[in-house]
Amino acid sequence: MSSATTAIGGFRSRFTKETIGRLLVRNAMVIVLLLVIAYFSYRSARFATPDNVVTILVAAAPFALVALGQTLVILTGGIDLSVGSVIAVSAMSGAWVAVNMPDSLWLAPVVAAGVGIVFGLINGLIVSLFNVPPFVATLGTMTAASGFAYVIGKGAPINGLPGGYGAFANTAFFGLTIPVILMILGFLLFWFMLTRTTFGLRVYAVGGNATAASLAGVRTKRTLIWVYVASGLLAGVSGLMISSRVISGAPTLGAGYELDAIAAVVIGGASLFGGRGTVWGTLLGLLLIQTLNNGLDILVVPAYWQSVIKGALIVAAVGIDVWATRRARR
Repeated sequence: MSSATTAIGGFRSRFTKETIGRLLVRNAMVIVLLLVIAYFSYRSARFATPDNVVTILVAAAPFALVALGQTLVILTGGIDLSVGSVIAVSAMSGAWVAVNMPDSLWLAPVVAAGVGIVFGLINGLIVSLFNVPPFVATLGTMTAASGFAYVIGKGAPINGLPGGYGAFANTAFFGLTIPVILMILGFLLFWFMLTRTTFGLRVYAVGGNATAASLAGVRTKRTLIWVYVASGLLAGVSGLMISSRVISGAPTLGAGYELDAIAAVVIGGASLFGGRGTVWGTLLGLLLIQTLNNGLDILVVPAYWQSVIKGALIVAAVGIDVWATRRARR
């Protein structure tokens, strides 16, 4: 048998139907994203333009921070339903400071981030110390945070913010606004943290098997607290970004962000059972959702159909996750 024949045989053995199937499943969302981009580019000349790319990035930035926090939570096997309401109460808090203390405008981002940290800490303590299921714990804080957002504004949006408040979100460096820069830095920082630090190892260990991690010396409760604090902090900064962009505070800001964030993480390949997922997967899910939103808006597709499409994507992503998990256990 010649060396060429042997090489061809080895090539064929490596690329069996099963191998190709695994590659397609593993990169399914990349393929979907490319197809979505190709479709919208074909349907609208406006879609594939530099200005529209910038529009997508600006819209994605606040959402990206929330998705990064949700990634940490889901990696531990939990879920954070409160981030949408935390965005609202943080935005309202920052806006209140800007209106009532215009000479100390620098306090607005500090307060917004601080409010997010407080709610994240509450979530972490309830989940870790009292062993309340994350779904129930964060559902409670979601309701409470939403109520506080309305209390701060006395049931109405906060308007009349000083012009300087918009600088937090609308100032640009090298053509990129501050939120977009924070989004890029956030993904790089979280990638490094999850892949190159002991904290990242602890997060994966807690999500993989909390009992085994505890027996191995991992302080699972402390890890969970930090994870939820990070999620709250990122939601707080996201709230500041959104309110600064529109120079207004509204108690409805962030509505639905928790579901979109969960969708981005799951679509990106993270397991709802914990222990599996990557920052780059979340980025992929984020880009897919934001590209869909942008493209469907350009094509003037009704909002309810957009919800149907995103829902179908979530179901498909979860179905692939469950299928892959069962195959791995065989």
